[in-house]
Amino acid sequence: MKLIFHSMGKYKWAIFFAIFLKLVGTLTELVLPYILEHMVDYVVPAGKLGPVIFWGLMMFVAAFFCRQFNVMANRRAINNAHKVSYDIRQALFEKTANLSGTQFDGFGLPSLISRMTSDSYNVQTAAQQLQSLCVRAPIMLVGGVIATLSMDKHLALILVIMIPFLLGIILFVSAKGIPMFSKVQQKLDVVVRIMRENITGIRVVKALSKSDYEMRRYAVANKEMADSDIKASTIMSIPWPFMQLCLNTGLALVIIIGARRVNAGQMEPGVILAFLTYFNMITMGVMGLNRIFMSMSRASASANRIDAVLKTETDQNILSEDQVKKPEGDELIRFEHVDFSYHEKQEGTQVEGFAGEEQENALTDIDFALKKGESLGIIGPTGCGKTTIINLLMRFYDASEGAIYVEGRDVRTYDKDELRRKFGVVFQNDMIFKDTLNENIDFGRGLSAEDIRAAVEDAQVADYIDGLDEGLQYEASIKGANLSGGQKQRLLVARALAGDPEILILDDSSSALDYKTDAAMRKAIGEHHKDSTLIMIAQRVSSIMGMTHIMVMDNGRCIGYGSHEELLKTCPEYKDIYDVQMGSIGA
Repeated sequence: MKLIFHSMGKYKWAIFFAIFLKLVGTLTELVLPYILEHMVDYVVPAGKLGPVIFWGLMMFVAAFFCRQFNVMANRRAINNAHKVSYDIRQALFEKTANLSGTQFDGFGLPSLISRMTSDSYNVQTAAQQLQSLCVRAPIMLVGGVIATLSMDKHLALILVIMIPFLLGIILFVSAKGIPMFSKVQQKLDVVVRIMRENITGIRVVKALSKSDYEMRRYAVANKEMADSDIKASTIMSIPWPFMQLCLNTGLALVIIIGARRVNAGQMEPGVILAFLTYFNMITMGVMGLNRIFMSMSRASASANRIDAVLKTETDQNILSEDQVKKPEGDELIRFEHVDFSYHEKQEGTQVEGFAGEEQENALTDIDFALKKGESLGIIGPTGCGKTTIINLLMRFYDASEGAIYVEGRDVRTYDKDELRRKFGVVFQNDMIFKDTLNENIDFGRGLSAEDIRAAVEDAQVADYIDGLDEGLQYEASIKGANLSGGQKQRLLVARALAGDPEILILDDSSSALDYKTDAAMRKAIGEHHKDSTLIMIAQRVSSIMGMTHIMVMDNGRCIGYGSHEELLKTCPEYKDIYDVQMGSIGA
């Protein structure tokens, strides 16, 4: 709950004003039964029309102002709550964007999505209720008790005895509810994960006729979440039957005892009428408190989950030059005996749900260097660590052992934006956003039309864009699902080339291209981006055989390094790949 109160602090004056309006509106509402009792017992029996009209108008004015103040308070409470949740989502999004790869993997994408959506909504609901229901319910409860005590202590004693018992039940059940709602949110993470997997892979699911299987898998996760939610909500609803029983019993006692006291001449009949109204207000106050504790239990669980992300300290601090050793050479890129494991918990990392066990290294003793303008092709079987090299070079993760240098500086000494501005990159399964072609290529960098056109031509995607409806072309709205694999890959390459990067990384970015288009694209890159240092990950020997250096990977290790001709002589694995692929092409 500290997160909620801290977030509300930014809008404290607006929130205080909303609370003040709710306070005035609720106090005005408490006056209404008192006016009614006064009219019934004293004004009407006097038989004079003037006082009846006067007190009737007073009651109307009180009811009108009660309604106006409550409406204004509710509107302001909603507005303030939306601002609070907006700030929390913004902070959560910014924090998520700056998590290291290790931390991101530890939380998991589905969990982060549910924290930004359902958890932030629960916090928003709590922020709203803290300004409205949390003001109204206690005042109705306490104010109603005080009002009844001032009218008749004997009848009020019935309420005074019941209320502590009811509050005790609510507090006890709420303490049990918070852990249960945390479990509900964890189950929701699983549901979100399965939904995301199916939405992303819907074509594969349909192509393999696995819709029924995925429906059953989702149904299991959905049922587990529903069962957890039902269990938590059932526990939190336990006070309600007891409250109904106690309050209805109290109401019956008020009528019975009140009638006897009226018959005995010990109180006026208007008091009973007022008592019934106040009793109804007190009932709403107790019910409101029950709702508050239910909502706050859920919001507390959600706030704790959000806070766990926001309080995660970076495990990738920027180091000073004095904290790292100097590289052995002056090449543009240098890896010095680098080891890395995705499952190794790095020092200072506190990640919810982290598996904890160490597994085999994804990379072991990777050692190579590239000069400016040189090129490196990386080839090897799936899962051998090719993409991991890129992840470490761009510092999405930190190496477990060894060091990585760019322009003679350890990557850990760079500000991340400064480091990553040097790169133009196309990842495996990269994103085309639902936007215009121009924005997908420019990507908010403010590039000139000439730079974008040159990149489009080099990426061999100009024919696709020029073939679009005249007048649209670069302003045509696209999304990844409407593009072929080859069109998507060429647009992604155009995005990477458009910024004229110092280091160009293409991670399996031509797998969907025919050999002719692939060759034309490589030729254009070689001619127009000579100063860029190129790292290309590929499955085709033909895509990398012209590179300055080629690295052959297997099981996280470099098993061959050199030019194409050298590897044909020294690396049997590379020669086997070459013979199989080039032989099949020849056939």
